[in-house]
Amino acid sequence: MRIAYQGEPGAYSEAAALKFHASADVLPCPTFDEVFSSVSSGKATHGILPVENSIGGSIHRNFDLLAEHDLSIVAEVELLVDHCLLAYPGTAREALRRIYSHPQALAQCEQFLRTLTPAPNSGKAAVEVVATYDTAGSAKLIRDGALKDTGAIASARAAEVFGLQVLASGIQDYAANLTRFVVISRQVETIPDADKTTVLFALPNEPGALFKALSVFALRDIDLTKLESRPIRGRPWEYMFYVDLSISRQDMRCARALVHLAEFAKWVRTLGSYKRWKDS
Repeated sequence: MRIAYQGEPGAYSEAAALKFHASADVLPCPTFDEVFSSVSSGKATHGILPVENSIGGSIHRNFDLLAEHDLSIVAEVELLVDHCLLAYPGTAREALRRIYSHPQALAQCEQFLRTLTPAPNSGKAAVEVVATYDTAGSAKLIRDGALKDTGAIASARAAEVFGLQVLASGIQDYAANLTRFVVISRQVETIPDADKTTVLFALPNEPGALFKALSVFALRDIDLTKLESRPIRGRPWEYMFYVDLSISRQDMRCARALVHLAEFAKWVRTLGSYKRWKDS
């Protein structure tokens, strides 16, 4: 099994890939688009993508890419994210003038970042917060540039990989900082013990359309654990909807609900039916 992920070695996506399959060969990719391309071309058997964080919310780019590509969700992984402040060896926290990290990580550490802001009239320079392409990539930028006035928010493993020191750990705003990842594959896999299904659909723009769509699940006592809307590109003010259902696609209630939904939706697509993550 070869799993493509976005980021550098030491990225949280790499940790999630190895949590899903400890002996997997992992393939780092510079962008989420390349993760999809690697799976589509056969360069990797699977890809792993963050889709939602318990603090920062949804990673919208990956919802859009799931709609654009004909790949199937075959599993999910939840990872407890513990952010650290990293710096070049010998750098003091007071010497930092900028902080690098991915926008999601920065959003998850807002309270900590505010503690780095100097008091008014203190005479100290402000600390600049700079968004980058990756958490571990931020650590790599510091290592490669020998930046002694720059910190990175990344994992403790990224510090080990790139030879940086940890100035502070557990700096996220909330201890329960969970990121949910989905595993994608070219193959549509039938998973016997699946208990979660992700569906994508579009509706006509008319009164009660969303109410009717959701009612097909409510009438059959199917629990929705997530509802996400995304704009349909090239069609201003029209939207598609993602729903996560606590049921297998093979369950007759789910099958009937989707047939019912297709009667008035513009289109319906099942992205995957898989087993919800449970830490052992």
